[in-house]
Amino acid sequence: MIEIRWHGRGGQGSFTAAKLLGLGASVYAGKYAQAFPSFGPERRGAPVLGFTRVDDKKITDRSEVTACDFVVVLDETLFGPPVKMGLKKDTIILMNTASSEKYASQFDQKVIGLDATSLALEHLGLPITNTAMMGALIAVSDFMSLEDGISAIENSMSPKIAGKNITLMKEAYKIVREAL
Repeated sequence: MIEIRWHGRGGQGSFTAAKLLGLGASVYAGKYAQAFPSFGPERRGAPVLGFTRVDDKKITDRSEVTACDFVVVLDETLFGPPVKMGLKKDTIILMNTASSEKYASQFDQKVIGLDATSLALEHLGLPITNTAMMGALIAVSDFMSLEDGISAIENSMSPKIAGKNITLMKEAYKIVREAL
């Protein structure tokens, strides 16, 4: 089973990304998936978590993800102990940052940085980084294709915003793939 934890702030779309990834993996990649949030009465800007599980067989575990294969951080100001919790030896940390070097020394695991905020501002006109970071995650994983992610966006978002988000996801995917 592949387990992913998404760190974001309310309004950045971390749970939307968790759901889109689950949709892409389950409906289009033929896997089983589960996506759910963890937040209380927080409001826009408060730290929130999203979780996605993907497997080739039915998923019966409904608990929060504690041992992650991937950690996706949509806002680098969230860096701290919660990001470092539950990492496996081979966990990959995807950080929305212009400079991943400042984080790499704080982990034994691989840290991949992507300036998703700049990309989101360029393509969406808003600092909503969820689909960019989803593209980065698809680029470093092998459980679904970029086309599966595109299909999830096309079938979940209104046409008005789907096209921009697909372009953003594709660019993020390309940048991360070229850096590997």
